[in-house]
Amino acid sequence: MNIRFILLLTILLHLAFSGSRVTLSLLALHLNATPLTVGILISLLAAVPLVFAVGWGRTIDRVGVRKPLLIGASLALGALLLGAAFPRIEVLFVVSAVVGSGFMLVHICVNQVAGLLGTPEQRSRNFSLLALAFSTSGFLGPTISGFAIDLVGHRMTFLLLGLNTVAGIVLMLLRPIRLPAHPASAESQDRKRVGDLFRIRDLRRAFVASAVLSMAWDLFTFVTPIHGTRLGLSASVIGLILGSFGAAIFLVRLVLPAIVHRLSEWPLLIGGMFATGAAMAVFPLIESVSLLMTMAFVLGLAIGGTQPMIMSLLYNTAPPGRGGEVVGVRTFLLNVTQSGIPLLFGIVGSTMGMTPVFWTMAAVLLLGGAYSSRGNASHKA
Repeated sequence: MNIRFILLLTILLHLAFSGSRVTLSLLALHLNATPLTVGILISLLAAVPLVFAVGWGRTIDRVGVRKPLLIGASLALGALLLGAAFPRIEVLFVVSAVVGSGFMLVHICVNQVAGLLGTPEQRSRNFSLLALAFSTSGFLGPTISGFAIDLVGHRMTFLLLGLNTVAGIVLMLLRPIRLPAHPASAESQDRKRVGDLFRIRDLRRAFVASAVLSMAWDLFTFVTPIHGTRLGLSASVIGLILGSFGAAIFLVRLVLPAIVHRLSEWPLLIGGMFATGAAMAVFPLIESVSLLMTMAFVLGLAIGGTQPMIMSLLYNTAPPGRGGEVVGVRTFLLNVTQSGIPLLFGIVGSTMGMTPVFWTMAAVLLLGGAYSSRGNASHKA
């Protein structure tokens, strides 16, 4: 099995998912849905799948990735076809939940493949390439969907996204996915408890870092449009600020595969948390557009380079035979933040303004960095 095949498969399937987010939102607004309805609709992409994340991770450890990948892609395809056939608000809620559930299976599977291919020393590079694939499809999906909606409408856009999913399914049927064995210890087969994973110090630290950095990412993309609007910035300028953030993520992930063998995971991760925390503290005090774009770019560099390191650490520290479960736990934590952070900080921001929201997140990041630093120092000792 070649990593390039998995990268192509990831781009095809994630492009459909990222494009569906935009299509769901714009179709709901076209149907005169309220902002609250749109928020609930998009939160279902993450809220429903998080219930099954850990169980699916364990299943993937047990049965391998081929069948779960096919099931996940088929679920996403069915949901997209449903949206194209019945473009109504009540149907879109079902589409959102099923698309999110299908892609969660895909997400856990492709990370499992990246962890199993090659030697442990090659995992950082594999996860860096996988993160680059996600960035590529994360850019292409919304862009293609936006143009397609203007040209052919929402229903045809769902079908167009479905074609990418069909292409991924065909590739999987034509080329069987064979991976090296993921040996499981006898102990891990007896009783698997999620709490046992959090008792492993390095795993616990990596989970904390992953959750905190995910919160920062979600906060920035959610709050920046609100903050920019309060500063009187136009939609295009706010788009440029967010675009600077996305460009930095793509750039750092483009460079990482070439240099990742020279990097140590924990120092990069801890540095990313401290740099992100400092940038979050300064961001709400800036009013200059050029400085806002610069700070957004710094944030993108700090956050974008950490995900491959987190995945490498998680997989290298996972108990034998529980790599998929560890990815499932991380996915659960990410989906919790994606579902809850916009709502939580939206409530805080509406009552206290955006500056306390940024400062709260900055404090969480700095505390997370300090916690990880202390653990790293004791580990060396």
